[in-house]
Amino acid sequence: MLSRKAKYGLLALIHLARHAGEGPVLIEDLAKAERIPRKFLEQILLELKKKGLLASRKGRGGGYRLGKGPEAIFMGEIIRVLDGPLAPVPCVSVTAYGKCGECRDERTCGIRLVMQEVRDGIAGILDTTSLADVLRRVIKEGQRPKK
Repeated sequence: MLSRKAKYGLLALIHLARHAGEGPVLIEDLAKAERIPRKFLEQILLELKKKGLLASRKGRGGGYRLGKGPEAIFMGEIIRVLDGPLAPVPCVSVTAYGKCGECRDERTCGIRLVMQEVRDGIAGILDTTSLADVLRRVIKEGQRPKK
C-alpha cells in the first residue's frame, strides 16, 4: 500500500511538474495548493532533493523545482525513494532482496511465483510512467465530459 508520505511526495512532484519552467515554488504555496502539512512536506522534499529529483534555491525568489525534466522522473523512482522497494515480499525485490524464513525452495514457492508477477506488473507500470505522462493523463481526463 502506498504510504501517506509517498502519496504527498507524488502530489508535490506532480504539482512541480505542472509548473515546470515557471521558477521555484515556495514550500508554503506547495503545501497550501496540495493540502499537505508543511512540516511533513519539508521532510519529504529534503529526501527527494538528496536523491536529485528536486533542486532548491534559498532566499528571495527561492523555493523548489524539479531536479530534471518531468519526462525523466518516473513514478517508481519517487516511490522507492520515499517508501522503499515496490515488491510485496522481500524475496522478489530487485532493490532490497531478502530470503523469506518460511520458504524451503524459492524456485517452487507458489507465493513467491505470484508475488513476482505482482512486483513485475507494478514495476512495469511505475517505472515507465513519468511525471510528464501523468500530466498528459490528467489533461486528457479533464477534457472528457463528466458522466
